[in-house]
Amino acid sequence: MSQRARWRVGPTWRRALVAAVTASSVAAAARAGEPIVRPVHTYSIVARDANTGQIGVAVQSHWFSVGPIVPWAEAGVGAVATQSLVDVSYGPRGLALMRDGLSAPEALQRLLREDPQREVRQVAMIDASGRVAVHTGKLCIAAAGHEAGDQFSAQANLMENEIVWGAMADAYRRASGPLAGRLLAALDAAEAAGGDVRGRQSAAILVVNGTRSDRPWENRVVELRVEDHPAPLAELRRLTHLHAAYELANEGDEMVAAGRFAEAMRAYDGASRLVPENVELRYWQAASLYKQGHREQALEIFREVFAKGPQWALVTARLEGLDVLAPAGPRYEQAVREILSVAPNEARDAGLAEWGKRRRTR
Repeated sequence: MSQRARWRVGPTWRRALVAAVTASSVAAAARAGEPIVRPVHTYSIVARDANTGQIGVAVQSHWFSVGPIVPWAEAGVGAVATQSLVDVSYGPRGLALMRDGLSAPEALQRLLREDPQREVRQVAMIDASGRVAVHTGKLCIAAAGHEAGDQFSAQANLMENEIVWGAMADAYRRASGPLAGRLLAALDAAEAAGGDVRGRQSAAILVVNGTRSDRPWENRVVELRVEDHPAPLAELRRLTHLHAAYELANEGDEMVAAGRFAEAMRAYDGASRLVPENVELRYWQAASLYKQGHREQALEIFREVFAKGPQWALVTARLEGLDVLAPAGPRYEQAVREILSVAPNEARDAGLAEWGKRRRTR
């Protein structure tokens, strides 16, 4: 089952309403000593992946740096998108209520009851069990509305037309694969359907794990922002693609350290296929392989790297003491000379000169 909501505001006085509501909101907030609300009109989606338990939120807006304002998520708790004449506190307060045991519908209803300006808000919440709550206030600027479905909600305001949020919902349902990619598919569908009537400027995506752990820094699966860009969704997708490559490279490093060489090579190769132009990922792949004793494979990759980026010969000369290629001392000097032997002559000579200079200054 899905639910749809649409609210209309006459086009002849939309701008006046925005100005009036914004002014009254700012004045009221100032009198109460509360944070100033901001007119962040946008489209967004919150969702939970039923297979992995991951929870996410993604957003695009014609507003600078939408990432710190609209999307909120916490592993094992839920996600919030707060927008329109946005009260940012719906994000952290909503997460706090869900963390304390309230469902997403209960948390949202409590916040709305406490908000005298709820009719200018658009807020969606989803909890770690996949329960969804969404509110589109009657004074959100048209075209505004939402569609909620199984473990997701798509919402938008100040859109080109009234099909945007439905297009987002349909695209999310049709998409497959990791949650981040499905969220991006919904944003792309919103843009294709007309998007924000003002245009586009910034975007963000935040995906967290479905369960909490004592290592919170590992709980954020994807956290990317595009602060200001003529094509923020294309840039956000590029960054998400790059993020996936770096995650594979990190997995490769961990597998090499664990002695799982065949799996590590598959991870490294996957990263290289995603971003074949990225020389740095190839360099650290070679460094990891070399340190673990896989010299022949490492030297072949070093050869490729130095041909494309001779500056990496200088990097090689500067890593002593970091236990990246070999222990400090004679073994490191041997490693440097062997690795630089596969570099083009000019890069090799520059690297050896850098090595010699650093030896003299120690």
